[in-house]
Amino acid sequence: MRMTVKKTAKTLLVVGGGVLIGVAGLLGLRFATYQKPHIHYHANFAVFINGQREEFTSPIYYTDGGCTGYGVMTPVMRAHMHDRVNNVVHVEDTAVTWGQFFENMWWSLGPDFIQKSDGTMYKADVTNKLHVYSNGHDYTASDSLANMAIKDTDRVLISFGNDDKQALDKQYQSVGTTAAKYDTTADPATCSGSHQTTTKDKLNHLL
Repeated sequence: MRMTVKKTAKTLLVVGGGVLIGVAGLLGLRFATYQKPHIHYHANFAVFINGQREEFTSPIYYTDGGCTGYGVMTPVMRAHMHDRVNNVVHVEDTAVTWGQFFENMWWSLGPDFIQKSDGTMYKADVTNKLHVYSNGHDYTASDSLANMAIKDTDRVLISFGNDDKQALDKQYQSVGTTAAKYDTTADPATCSGSHQTTTKDKLNHLL
């Protein structure tokens, strides 16, 4: 009887050890081969000030390069425009907000103001308002767009002035719808492929 118990215990020990080795091997393989997913999606936007669309003609609004050395992503690379396409935001990191995108272009955006890169400030008053339409919803009286994360295929209008709803609707209709197309188009200036995968990334993947 004792021999049977010992044999059974030994068998369980061997089997258990084998299972642990197998699990450890699998986790080790996942740890060694894990690569951080590449993030690269797009959104459309337009800015109108006193009824005139901002064309973003200056080259300071665009970037054509990739990451810095060693795969380090700069703030500008997280959200930017390039190729002189003035209505498409390229997002290459998680939780990037509209405020951060405008900061990368030397603009400032708040709940009741917008400031251009040359320092010109447009602040809401009794006559003029800062209107924000996101995906067809009017956010003018709610939280600032600056704190909202840019989502894939967003369509956003920012309009300052005293335009009525009909004019604002027309402005919103002019916002591009090309983000989905850019999602499926190769982008030679992407920084996503250079993201370094850290040990923390790999451990989070295991857990």
